[in-house]
Amino acid sequence: MPVVIGFEGSANKIGIGIIRDGEVLSNPRRTYITPPGQGFMPSDTARHHRAVILTVLKEALEQAGLKPADIDCVAYTKGPGMGAPLVTVALVARTVAQLWGKPLLGVNHCIGHIEMGRLITKANNPTVLYVSGGNTQVIAYSEQRYRIFGETIDIAVGNCLDRFARVIKISNDPSPGYNIEQMAKKGSHFVELPYTVKGMDVSFSGILSYIEETVFSMLVEITERAMAHCGSQEVLIVGGVGCNLRLQEMMGVMCKERGAKLFATDERFCIDNGAMIAQAGWEMFRSGQVTELEDSWITQRYRTDEVEVTWRD
Repeated sequence: MPVVIGFEGSANKIGIGIIRDGEVLSNPRRTYITPPGQGFMPSDTARHHRAVILTVLKEALEQAGLKPADIDCVAYTKGPGMGAPLVTVALVARTVAQLWGKPLLGVNHCIGHIEMGRLITKANNPTVLYVSGGNTQVIAYSEQRYRIFGETIDIAVGNCLDRFARVIKISNDPSPGYNIEQMAKKGSHFVELPYTVKGMDVSFSGILSYIEETVFSMLVEITERAMAHCGSQEVLIVGGVGCNLRLQEMMGVMCKERGAKLFATDERFCIDNGAMIAQAGWEMFRSGQVTELEDSWITQRYRTDEVEVTWRD
């Protein structure tokens, strides 16, 4: 039973998690929170990660009750994400791997979300809606690839929500999307918005002055199309926006009408975390993959469908 430690820091969350044979042993995390009306800059985010990453590493080992000698592999987020935070975390992971004498694995952030969702929910072969600050994709597995059926053609849904929150000065604590959700629960009037679905892709940039219900309807529509194409009876929502209960409710209605099943996780696992990188790393390591030191770079644009999924049939 390999034990894998995962380092995640592609955006404003820094997390380190430890996985052993499908069991989450630890998963501490810190969030860089900026004042209302402000986003997070790459350099400031990287500075935050540098300041806390060793503390988070110590917490992860202590919570798991393990020593460095107990770790079999060190996984880190290779991308996609923000350059400076990715580099910060990759450097620490590379250093730890060399100090501990352990193999290293660069993990695709998106696949980390998918594999964590599959682990926690036990979904078998779902159509995946991946929604986060930097990514919006409808994904299904086929022939050792996670194939992208549809995606945003401009900004990601999480980025759309975050920028809307900045415009109207909504607090970033604990997250803009969460606070928008709480405000939306109190609303009673539906505002007609531009609805932009282009084939299997969506566009959010034109509706920044409005929010939530229409955006989620667009996501449900393209997810349902992918399900129909694949003959799928399962939907898995992953990514930070996947915590939104209204999105889960709307997707649940669609699934019920199709006789399908919806899978989702809570904020422990849908928001960026180290355990998801550890879990994807565990799957990769078990199938014989490692990343040589000279290949352990990062890339801000690392697509989900670039990765050969050697651990699935």
